Amino acid sequence: MNFVTGATGHIGNVLVRELVARGERVRALLFPGEDRRPLEGLPVEIVEGDVLDKDVLRRAMRGANRVFHLAGIISIMPGKQEAMRQVNVEGTKNVIAACRESGVQRLIYTSSIHAIAEAPEGQVIDEGLPFSPHRAWGKYDKTKAEASLEVQRAAEEGLDAVIVCPTGVIGPHDYRGSMFGEFLLDCASPRLHMYIDGAYDFVDVRDVAHGHILAAEKGRRGEAYILAGGRISVRQIIESVEAFTGRLMPKLRVPVWLARTAAYFTPVWYRAARRTPRFTPYSIHTVLSNSHISADKARRELGYKPRPLAQSIADAVAWMVSYRRLRFVPQRVRK
Repeated sequence: MNFVTGATGHIGNVLVRELVARGERVRALLFPGEDRRPLEGLPVEIVEGDVLDKDVLRRAMRGANRVFHLAGIISIMPGKQEAMRQVNVEGTKNVIAACRESGVQRLIYTSSIHAIAEAPEGQVIDEGLPFSPHRAWGKYDKTKAEASLEVQRAAEEGLDAVIVCPTGVIGPHDYRGSMFGEFLLDCASPRLHMYIDGAYDFVDVRDVAHGHILAAEKGRRGEAYILAGGRISVRQIIESVEAFTGRLMPKLRVPVWLARTAAYFTPVWYRAARRTPRFTPYSIHTVLSNSHISADKARRELGYKPRPLAQSIADAVAWMVSYRRLRFVPQRVRK
């Protein structure tokens, strides 16, 4: 039995799909009232509860031999800091305690590449760098680093736990509309696209889900594995969407200083409009920081093999069309 927290998230629901496709039994923890559409039609046992409720976790883990802990709050906007720390850090502590008490054979924790200490430009980011809350740039990064250290400590004390660190996740089954999913939607819209010179490492959600399973099967206790895909510039992403849709859009490169200025004033408007802003201090920092990231350890020890990013972007846009999230049908997927 596999117990999965955060099962309706982008990585979570794709992980559940792969586990089910392999004939595995899955029990998923959903927050009370949470939208169940990402798991619709899947033979999954649903348990309602919260990672902050230790009793619920203990009951939900009964009979489970593996726990995939993906539940967390992701935010690049100001605010939500205390709730984010409670769920991301205290929730992970609760999961660790429940694993110990329930006799779970292995815990697979979903961290983030941002939990790893930032390296200066010119240095490749790999697992040789530590999880460092003190060197984290944003509040989200700090909470993921803290939680990762808790998992490492638990492993040192005997819990069979491994950590996976995805980079920027893209691909189909993005029901909630992740930050990058919203960016792809925006790129597919017929309007002026503003961007800054920058790049980042992205990885297909299906490869990340498969990487979780590989880590569960082959990962070494206490080890972390970076699940990266490939580095791509912001302009190349826009052009990849254009190549798939067959529509050329007007593009405007925005000076970094202007984007940074706007980033400090737009969050209030975007919060009122319930939209994710293109430019925030966090997103600007991300695409301008060192994004030369290595997945060699995962390739070597787990047999991890990510697919080409062009395919991932095309599949993500095609899924959005099938899910009717786009207002027009790209030329290449018309029937």
